[in-house]
Amino acid sequence: MTEDVVRYERRGAVAVVTMNRPEYRNAQNSAMTYALDDAFIRAVDDAGVKVIVLAGEGKHFSAGHDIGTPGRDVDQSFDRRAVVWWDHTTREGGDQRFARESEVYLGMCRRWREIPKPMIASVQGACIAGGLMLAWVCDLIVASDDAFFADPVVRMGIPGVEYFAHPWVLGPRAAKEVLFTGERFSVQRAQEWGMVNRVVPRAELEARTFELAETIARMPQFGLALAKKAVNQAEDLMGLRSGMDSVFGLHHFAHAHNAETSTDSLGGQDARSMRDGAQR
Repeated sequence: MTEDVVRYERRGAVAVVTMNRPEYRNAQNSAMTYALDDAFIRAVDDAGVKVIVLAGEGKHFSAGHDIGTPGRDVDQSFDRRAVVWWDHTTREGGDQRFARESEVYLGMCRRWREIPKPMIASVQGACIAGGLMLAWVCDLIVASDDAFFADPVVRMGIPGVEYFAHPWVLGPRAAKEVLFTGERFSVQRAQEWGMVNRVVPRAELEARTFELAETIARMPQFGLALAKKAVNQAEDLMGLRSGMDSVFGLHHFAHAHNAETSTDSLGGQDARSMRDGAQR
């Protein structure tokens, strides 16, 4: 596992997986994605682990996908885990982007959602775009009172992040507000919409998250796995999986449109312009 971008710690029956790029607000490059996958596999394979906590080091949980740090690695090949498409580095154009995002975004997130152990996201500060995907694959979200959220990618002309769970996590009207405005929404609003389970003081986030994890860990492991599967299946019957497939196609259609009509497939946006726009 790549220890410099993700840390793994076992605390009794709880595995704590921590994203560790605080200088870049835990922006998610491929190295981090595969390191997270290594950590989750380790936790699943350890029979003594009952619950997994996903956290972010520093002031922020995650600023989303890495679209501009020195560690951006979109041109690099990794051993594919989702195995839903071929290696993107041997392809061009839309084929290249579709292959990579099928693997590291949609494919990985779907695999993580199906992990048979309860997962809790411990969120502080920014949780933006791709950061939402990381929080949403978790079963529960405990957030600090300074947390804030946004999916501003409509500024790129793109209808939401690749793991499109918005209508199921937020509800249709809240999902449209978040997407149409691109603005940040507070942790209090997130809790009102049902996205966040618990809001706690920033200084108590780690302790309160771990307290919840220990409570869950006292339940039978197989019962927890079946309960998780039951709820996930219900969501899928409500259209989550098929809806996500349809929007993934729209997402890539938007990238292709941008590539033909503007300076690049991101519609001329970068990390700074996306951040500044979401603050309005």
